[in-house]
This record gives sequence, C-alpha cells and structure tokens, in this order.
Amino acid sequence: LTKMNDKERIYRVIDANLNRLKEGLRVVEDVKRYGFNDEALSLKIKNLRHKAKIPQDRFIKFRNTAKDVLKKSISAEMSRESLQDLQIANLKRAQESSRVLEECFKLIDFEISELFKAIRYELYELEKEI
Repeated sequence: LTKMNDKERIYRVIDANLNRLKEGLRVVEDVKRYGFNDEALSLKIKNLRHKAKIPQDRFIKFRNTAKDVLKKSISAEMSRESLQDLQIANLKRAQESSRVLEECFKLIDFEISELFKAIRYELYELEKEI
C-alpha cells in the first residue's frame, strides 16, 4: 500500500465506499420490503441504490480487504436494539459513504460528485420518512 500513488489510493477509497453505500441501502430496503411490506419506501430505496450504481471496474482492482486496517468491527457496530436502530445505522452508513464519494469524485469527475451529493440529500429526506 505504501507504493500506491494518489490515484490508486483514491480509487481504493471509492471502491470501499461504493460498496458501503449500496450495502447500507440494501439493508434498509430489505427491512422495509420483507419486514414491513412497505412497497413505496422499498421502491424509493431501490431506485436510490440503482442511481448509485456507476461502473466499478476501474476501482475494484484497487480493493485490498486483506490489508484493511479497520476490518474488525467495533462493539458499537455489533449491537442493535431494534429494527429502527438497524435502519438508522444503515442510513447513516449510506449518508457517510455518499459524502466520501462526493468528496473523492471532486478529484476525478465533478458530475459524479454532484450525483453523490444529490443521493446524500435524498438520504437525509429518507431518514425523516423512516
């Protein structure tokens, strides 16, 4: 990792956060879909998750889970009290990831940066609905 250049480093950050964003949204989508039979919110979240799908092939080659220095979960990540807690934790995860993607893409592609900014604001509104 020390031999990585800035482009490779930023691509690794992007790859991790694309996954984190989609995973967080998938958890909330599935809780709404299967746990609450909430078609409207499930569909809204699904559409948002699909909006976040950008070609990942140029980023994935910089993935290095074996060298992830914070791979192990901390105790706060291991405890959830309710489905509400689960949903909020995953919405926060998605919001934070969209912010990281927004910032990283400012170095690469301003249009994609703006896409993730819009996604982040949609997530703020979604959190209020949930």
